[in-house]
Amino acid sequence: MSQTIIKIENISKQYRLGNISTGTVSRDLERWLARIRGKEDPFLKIGQENILNRKKKKKTETTVPAIQTADPGSSDAQKSLSDFVWALKDISFEVNQGDTLGIIGYNGAGKSTLLKILSQITAPTTGSIKIKGRMASLLEVGTGFHPELTGRENIFLNGAILGMTKAEIKKKFDEIIDFSGVEQYVDTPVKRYSSGMYVRLAFAVAAHLEPEILVVDEVLAVGDADFQKKCLRKMKDVSINEGRTVLFVSHNMAAVQKLCTRGLILLNGQMEFSGPIQQVIDRYINSNDDSMAVWSVPLGNDTDKSKGYAYKLQIEDLNGNLLNEVPVGTPWQIRISFTICSKVNYFILAIGFRNMLDVNIRTIWSPRTDLDEGNYEMVFIEDKLIFGEGKMKISIDLSSYEKSIHYVEDFAFINFTAINNSIIDERIIRTNLGTILNPMETKIIKI
Repeated sequence: MSQTIIKIENISKQYRLGNISTGTVSRDLERWLARIRGKEDPFLKIGQENILNRKKKKKTETTVPAIQTADPGSSDAQKSLSDFVWALKDISFEVNQGDTLGIIGYNGAGKSTLLKILSQITAPTTGSIKIKGRMASLLEVGTGFHPELTGRENIFLNGAILGMTKAEIKKKFDEIIDFSGVEQYVDTPVKRYSSGMYVRLAFAVAAHLEPEILVVDEVLAVGDADFQKKCLRKMKDVSINEGRTVLFVSHNMAAVQKLCTRGLILLNGQMEFSGPIQQVIDRYINSNDDSMAVWSVPLGNDTDKSKGYAYKLQIEDLNGNLLNEVPVGTPWQIRISFTICSKVNYFILAIGFRNMLDVNIRTIWSPRTDLDEGNYEMVFIEDKLIFGEGKMKISIDLSSYEKSIHYVEDFAFINFTAINNSIIDERIIRTNLGTILNPMETKIIKI
């Protein structure tokens, strides 16, 4: 039976909204001295009323000097409660030695907060944590590095923090440098490293200095594709062959599926589900709303300055009727409504499809054309390529001279459902599995 190496019991974390202090100790001290002297806060924002003036104003307006406790249902009490937010609420789980746990969820679900609590960067508001063994964390670019120190010095610093001797660090030094690929810059201060070099060295240090627990946030996305694959192989190796525990946070479902054996989903600061990784991924994927046929396209912050933008996407049959889902083998089309704000030349509208594991399946570009100002629709018709059952994410890009003027990623979904036997050839059903079902032509040649 595997030993429990991490035990989390009813962890919650509360944050207060807004600015808590001025940001520096000296200014906080000036504010405190002003308050005890009865003077105005010297760091009030423009338009903000001084609390002392507010108190004086209240005294002149009332003759009843009674102190009242706010009613929980009053607006003052509600405002007080609204100043706080629970980033995590009653999280409990256990991790065994050698487990690879994937933590997934939407942005703002509390994933990074949970890892910061586990890494003892911040303390929980309530609950308890029990951890056995040394932990190495890679939560953001530059974590644990001193910018003024060189790569070499930071390796020894991190090793010392993990409780390793100088001899143990020296033994691993060449392996760390070789893995990171920054040998040319190892004696350069890390403040001069690019974000990619930072991550390469930081991961190499975390993975090779033999912590019992390795915690990795989405930071690996900064590295290039080859390095990401290298990191995933290394994490799998330290888990399977060395019995170390890995906690991995990522929005890349393919990476989570490949690396992790167990997973949990965080939703609005609470644990929504936990279990075997495939069940967790399936539940997370299927939680997306896939019952829509009409999707509004999110607009950028500078739409008013753009040459054009898309505002609606519709999934239809070939007669223009809306389709909430597309039976496998049925012809379908996507209609995109867009506006051109000023004349554009070499205009192209591209549409891309990715499966729910973030694997790119297909990208289609419209022919180049010149368009005058006005409202337009473009229809992409599919009556030949047959996709298998499942859901795909849709991205679009409007461009001029191959320079994007409105790009939106993964904002819509298309859902392919049960095979339509009246349309699909029997050989497709029997011999083709995967994302694309179209059969290949085959022939036998005697040699």
